[in-house]
Amino acid sequence: MKNFGFISSLLFVLGITAACGSGEEGSDSSSGQENNDTAEEIVVEHELGETAVEKNPESVVVFDFGSLDTLDTLGVEIDGLPKENIPSYLETYEGEEYENVGGVKEPDFEKIATMAPDLIVISGRQQESFEELSKIAPTIYLEVDTQNYMDSFKENVNTLATLFGKEKEAEEHVSSIEESVESLHQSVSSQEQEALITLANDGKVSAYGSGSRFGIIHDEFGFPESDENIEASTHGQSVSFEYIAQQDPDYLFVIDRGAVVGGETSAQQIVENDLTEKTQAYQNDNIVYLNPEYWYLASGGIQSVSEMVKEIESVIE
Repeated sequence: MKNFGFISSLLFVLGITAACGSGEEGSDSSSGQENNDTAEEIVVEHELGETAVEKNPESVVVFDFGSLDTLDTLGVEIDGLPKENIPSYLETYEGEEYENVGGVKEPDFEKIATMAPDLIVISGRQQESFEELSKIAPTIYLEVDTQNYMDSFKENVNTLATLFGKEKEAEEHVSSIEESVESLHQSVSSQEQEALITLANDGKVSAYGSGSRFGIIHDEFGFPESDENIEASTHGQSVSFEYIAQQDPDYLFVIDRGAVVGGETSAQQIVENDLTEKTQAYQNDNIVYLNPEYWYLASGGIQSVSEMVKEIESVIE
């Protein structure tokens, strides 16, 4: 695994604005006071552009639950978030002291403007609203690059940590996670057992391979793919249970989307059937139902990534 390279991996440059209006003894000043304050500004480079943010922003709106997870871990207070489908481990943010700023795909621009935040944090679900949100307050886009999961995860944590002066705490958390991932990769690789990753959603099933939103299981944790030709897309490749039976994976990992968005059927109800019961995964009790709060709702946070590693560790021990 690569060293954290905490300072060198930053995706932004630090700029400090000049002190303004510093007075001299005997000078004519309407206030009679010197202004020696400096505003420290950080320019965050992200996929949608560059955003100048004053360090230690006081009022923060967060749309991305992975970023909320990280800020929560670092002890940073926020002011508003979308209150639909908040992960249970972040349920404290359901409290009345936090403003509801709309849906994850439909921000309440009027409410946010009234709040006048110093920083807005978004991810892929709010990408189309970036320009409108940027008119209200400095807005940064933090999305995990599924082609390069761990490095982009670390860069996102770096960005938030530096904005709030939490670099030391972040480095400790990320270093611990890196060590866990390296250990897990060694354990998984020694088994040489193939895996298939699926997302279940009310009767429909999609498969995800390397480089996908759940590809960390292959790319970082070390499971070989049962099918190396899965189309890499946001919503996965639609597959049948005949396909799963044909692949016959040693491990079948299942993320139950319906469980966190109000689905009517559980993943287990549809996944375990006459076809999948013939697979090695079923027969060896290796159909694994992953926590969708970590994997689907809040992927890319310090807590969620740590728990994702622990979930996989628990099934190979």
